[in-house]
Amino acid sequence: MKTLQKFFLFFYFVMPLVKLAPPHQQNIAPFYDLGLANAEDALFKQSYEDILFKEDYEDKPQDAVKYKENNGIIIFNENVAQMQKDEEGPGEGSTNYTDLATCLLCVCLSGSVYCEETDIESVPPLPKETGYLYARFNKIKKVKVSDFADIPSLRRIDLTGNRIQEIEDGAFAKLLLLEELSLADNGIVKLPVLPPKLTTLNANNNKIKSRGIKANAFKKLTNLSYLYLAHNALEAVPPNLPESLRILHLQYNNVTSITDETFCKGNNQTRYVRQRMDEIRMEGNPVILGKYPNAFMCLRMLPVGTYF
Repeated sequence: MKTLQKFFLFFYFVMPLVKLAPPHQQNIAPFYDLGLANAEDALFKQSYEDILFKEDYEDKPQDAVKYKENNGIIIFNENVAQMQKDEEGPGEGSTNYTDLATCLLCVCLSGSVYCEETDIESVPPLPKETGYLYARFNKIKKVKVSDFADIPSLRRIDLTGNRIQEIEDGAFAKLLLLEELSLADNGIVKLPVLPPKLTTLNANNNKIKSRGIKANAFKKLTNLSYLYLAHNALEAVPPNLPESLRILHLQYNNVTSITDETFCKGNNQTRYVRQRMDEIRMEGNPVILGKYPNAFMCLRMLPVGTYF
């Protein structure tokens, strides 16, 4: 009986002081709202791209932050990106791997690739959706057909200020959407076959001679509006200039003479006027334009150059 009383007292007074052990706690991951995170990432990305688009790539391409978007991941640091590339290694989707390598060296933005002042010696592999390539002021020596064979979406190529001496004849021929091509400030001696929808060609400051331009090089380019061939070694004005041409720069070449059909149609068609031609520059050539008055009958404005 005494034992029973002791047990009752123990249960009544002592047990309330004993805290029950907490249930087994599971390892619960920190709360993370994926929807909110995705929204924040998207907002951050958009804001960052807006900043990049405001950068002056014409003057300060080296200041642009290099990044690559790959499966929703934005890479801002080259070292981090290089670590990720090493960890992943080549495998399925090797094209994406190549694209990533190019976009580590260059700047890839919404279909545009900026590879300016990077000392590259050849045209880099481009993402297949590339529409605009800016590879100015590098050390590229040759342009090959294979450089653009798989990039039919290209609309603009700027290779200004390289060391290009050779362009394979079909390098641009199959770029059916290409509208603007700049090859200025190189060592080119011959123009390649040009794409059909070209509107602007800038080949100033090269070593192009008249024999380096095919007789019908421009004839079928019915959209060509701006042709810049200043500071070359041309002995004559290129023949068969299209009616679409508005601006023609030929200053500082070696042009010694012109004919009545250089700019106008022959057979004394006095009613024919080249409606779109706004400017022809020929200063710095040996030709005396005053000797060929009939050569300008179809033009609305006289060419700039020496007349006596």
